[in-house]
Amino acid sequence: MAIRTRMSGNEAVAYAIKQINPDVMPAFPITPSTEIPQFVASMIANGEIDTEFIPVESEHSAMSATMGASAAGARAMTATSSCGLALMWEVLYVAASSRLPIVLALVNRGLTGPLNINAEHSDSMGARDAGWIQIYSESNQEAYDNFLQANRIAEHASVHLPVMICQDGFITSHAVQNITLWEDEPIKKFVGEYNPEHYLLKEDESMAVGPYAVSNYCMEEKKAQAEAMKNAKQVILDVAKEFEAVTGQKYGLFEEYRLEDAEYAVVAIGSVCGTIKDAVDALRDKGMKVGLLKVRVFRPFPGEEMAKALKHCKAIGIMDRCESYSANGGPLGAELMAALFREKVTAEAVNIMYGLSGRDVTVGDMGEVFGWLEKMAAGELHFDEYPYLGLRD
Repeated sequence: MAIRTRMSGNEAVAYAIKQINPDVMPAFPITPSTEIPQFVASMIANGEIDTEFIPVESEHSAMSATMGASAAGARAMTATSSCGLALMWEVLYVAASSRLPIVLALVNRGLTGPLNINAEHSDSMGARDAGWIQIYSESNQEAYDNFLQANRIAEHASVHLPVMICQDGFITSHAVQNITLWEDEPIKKFVGEYNPEHYLLKEDESMAVGPYAVSNYCMEEKKAQAEAMKNAKQVILDVAKEFEAVTGQKYGLFEEYRLEDAEYAVVAIGSVCGTIKDAVDALRDKGMKVGLLKVRVFRPFPGEEMAKALKHCKAIGIMDRCESYSANGGPLGAELMAALFREKVTAEAVNIMYGLSGRDVTVGDMGEVFGWLEKMAAGELHFDEYPYLGLRD
């Protein structure tokens, strides 16, 4: 039977790691992800799992050790946040280009500066072009479920790319929510054992990982990596379908909430989507046709699919919890706007900054956003530049 309990998002991810029982987990503490390796270390000390935990001197070392373990043939994972991910930067690219199926628990926190430890997507979005699959979680349940699916995606023969499972710092990582934990045996069977075909410690095979690539060959490798990212889209869907058969939980590339007949839609990522759903329900009760498209998978970016899901809308608000400093909006806004253009979607659209450095977003705030969209569609409102939601004058 499934277990109904209460857990923080960090506890939920640690529990997923316990069920997966990876071979190696190097880690270095950083707020707000510190609890994840802490919980795992306690599980190892208590004899609950036999993972090899490696305490290292920095996050750069954590990813380097994770990469080394993965290259050697181990199922390896780690966890970090914010500046920790930034310190891993060099190795993120090496891990992806080396086609190593590493899994990273990323607890989203704003990058400095000014110094801030609260939820923002500037860390993961800064790494969006590093070649990693990125899957985001609205709730503690989703953080747990997404993590259980990550190894199956990363290790698939047509993918072999690292995966980062993201959740919002403190909002889900430390907040306690009701959660359903799945039984160990069905989950262990679903995740399966890791049996790589090629690895450094294979006795009858000589190979190199991450060698220098001359110009005559490097471009072909990058194209192959790009094709693997394209392949990941279908693999993510296939793994989600298998996961649904085991647990009853349904996942896709994104979630459509009351979107089918919506005239005004908001597109967002992460924990804010719970607030948006409440706003949608309240406005629907008043007769306003509004909906939400919640992005689950940001890499590979499902632009075509999202554009088709939004094609019938009159106005669209694209919410970014990350400032790109491009003078043109945020990363989700830039990529989705391009997808809307390619699919010839004629809806009015605006990119909206929200929740930077943990700034709160309320149901009332989202009511204001949907009001903006209604006025935009009627030609009564035009933004000369992308607005900041809840910005103090």
